[in-house]
Amino acid sequence: MKISVLIDNRKFSGNPGAKTEVCSCDALTPEWGLSAFIEFNGHRILLDTGASANFAENATALGVDLSTVDAGVLSHAHYDHAGGMEDFLKANDHACFYLREGAGENCYSRHKFLKLFSYQKYIGIHRGWLKRYSERIKFVGGSSREAASSPTEILPGVFLVGHNDTIFSAENRAAIAARNGLSIKLNGKYIPDSFNHEQSLVFDTPQGLFIMNSCSHGGADNIVKEIQAAFPGKKIYAILGGFHLYKTPDSRVRDFANRLRELDVQKIYTGHCTGDRAYEILKDVLGDRAEQMYTGLEIEI
Repeated sequence: MKISVLIDNRKFSGNPGAKTEVCSCDALTPEWGLSAFIEFNGHRILLDTGASANFAENATALGVDLSTVDAGVLSHAHYDHAGGMEDFLKANDHACFYLREGAGENCYSRHKFLKLFSYQKYIGIHRGWLKRYSERIKFVGGSSREAASSPTEILPGVFLVGHNDTIFSAENRAAIAARNGLSIKLNGKYIPDSFNHEQSLVFDTPQGLFIMNSCSHGGADNIVKEIQAAFPGKKIYAILGGFHLYKTPDSRVRDFANRLRELDVQKIYTGHCTGDRAYEILKDVLGDRAEQMYTGLEIEI
């Protein structure tokens, strides 16, 4: 299994002690977003497309041919992961692009103006793309609890898994959404985001399950528990993605890191919305298990 990080917030600037490889190409462009190209058992999968066409330009610099991708996956319906979707669909004429059943063009973020009042800013998939590319888009999962959390196998050993209500309750979802100012617009009203448009990409490797969830809005520890429940008896080897901790107080980050350590995940590759200070705490608690992601990072297991 080989993973190439096509887009992350960071560009490689030195990572002492890292056990993975990184492209030294100066042409790579970082941006706020995430995109990864995965080669697994003879198949090629694209996870997310960053916020723009930069991921495609980086792919070319890294020698990745997007036209050979067998399946595209959108982790969730935010612009910094879906912004380059059209560029991928133009570069590749055959791969299905998998979205969660709850994904739509309706995601917002609350912002404050002069500390006097707040407003809702659209942060979703480019409006009109879901209709324009409907023949290429495939929705997976369902509205029932069982369908939402049951693995969907899109390629041999490659699965998509949604949130499990028994682990990530509606109350927890609302609290997380409120802390982060995330909402969806439904019937003309803004309500806390339920994250039912978020999904994990899971690979069944000889080392154990490798989880990818680009922002982990539901909490990476909850997501690990969800995958454990979805694959009884399977060992969790690694999780890769942003952990959405960049606005989280240090004490809460440390508690999270301890919970992740107790779950005995062997490798944690994180970047994007995790944040510099949060990564320092994760590294302090998890040691060599934690590794910083960068644009151009290549991981082989």
